[in-house]
Order: sequence, then C-alpha cells, then structure tokens
Amino acid sequence: MDITKFVEMSLGHWRSQRSAHHLAFRHFEEITSEIDIKPLEKNDLEVLQLCQSYQIAPEMITHPFAMSWEGESDWDEQEVLKGSTILIPVPDLDNPSKGRLLRDQGYAETIPSVGHYYFTEDGTFVLTTEYDRATAEEKIWFASPNIRFRVSLIKTSSGSGVVTASFSSEIRGLS
Repeated sequence: MDITKFVEMSLGHWRSQRSAHHLAFRHFEEITSEIDIKPLEKNDLEVLQLCQSYQIAPEMITHPFAMSWEGESDWDEQEVLKGSTILIPVPDLDNPSKGRLLRDQGYAETIPSVGHYYFTEDGTFVLTTEYDRATAEEKIWFASPNIRFRVSLIKTSSGSGVVTASFSSEIRGLS
C-alpha cells in the first residue's frame, strides 16, 4: 500500500459507526455519521494556501482531498456533529511508504496540523499527529474495497496516558 492507492481507495461516501471510550469522563459514546471524501486538484486555491502556510512546494504533494462529515452522538442527542477538512499528503522522497499529512483542521484539536504517516507491511495506514494539548494516533485499514476500519487513540500531550479510545467501522455507500 502507498498513499496514492490509500487515497484512491478512500474516495467516496461512507457510513460510519463509531464506539468511543472517553476515559477521563468514564463515558461510552456511540456515533453514527456520513463521511464524504472527494479528490481535490493540486492547483485548487485552498490546497495552494495550505501548502504555502507550511512552506511546502506544490510539486512535493500528491492526491490532496477534502473530507466532510455529519453525524449524531448518543452523548448529546441535540448536537449534530459536522465539519470538514482539507488533507494533503506529502510523501517522503526516500521512502514512499511514509510521509506527512497536512490538515487545515486537526482531529484532536480544531487547529491546522501536520501528522506523520506510514504504512505497515499489511497495508495499515498509521497517522500520528501532535497537537498543543494532545497526541492523536489513528490506524486505518481495508477489509475489502468497500469496508474499512479505523482505530483512534487520543493521548495526553506527554504521551503518558490515553484520554479517548475509539473504533469505527465504515462502509462505502454504493450507488
């Protein structure tokens, strides 16, 4: 697996069922959501602006994409969870199985972020992103072209403890 194949396999509309354990609150949460992942052009204005903000030359990037989501949680049934972000892979020139992932909005904190990714031998995408107050580690793998799984850990910024652990199963919507 490489970043090109991973992004191409991820494009589309996904239905997600996530179970999250918020250890600090001793709370278990169920989240259902719809996720859309769409390709972007390298010359898209938002892509160019994000590259510029990190001083990354556009020719260094590959397969930028946008992700949006909308969902519901059983924790706060009044609140609709929704958002969007732009993601830009920057593969390592010496090793195409790893690189950086630029985001205009992070996973653990809603600030711009840069994560570091790599692929394991079995094709699992592993992304680690350090934020001001936390570190997020995500692992995503495909069971089939239309089913993927995601495990996420939110750790303290020092990495000494896990704050949240979640598991998601995601099924591609077929038209």
